[in-house]
Amino acid sequence: MVTYASDELIPSSEFAKRFGQYLTKIKNNSVKKLAILKNNRVEAVLISKNEYELMNEIIKKVEAQEFLNSISKGLEDIENNNLYDIETLWNKLDAD
Repeated sequence: MVTYASDELIPSSEFAKRFGQYLTKIKNNSVKKLAILKNNRVEAVLISKNEYELMNEIIKKVEAQEFLNSISKGLEDIENNNLYDIETLWNKLDAD
């Protein structure tokens, strides 16, 4: 769970009034993130463009690694002759 410091929690009305100031804080890295509150609940989080792009790259790498792991598992199944004909696979899917 993500935690927020008190200076990172901003009511939405305050955020709307001082958008430029909060954007500058994010750009200057004086805060890492800003949680926008509506009815005392976090509804959105503002982060820098660089932080967003870094997160996106990490997600892409994780997804690519998961894909490669899946391929590797499939190749391992082939090597171990752990194979099923299509009819058996369909039957297994129907059973679940």
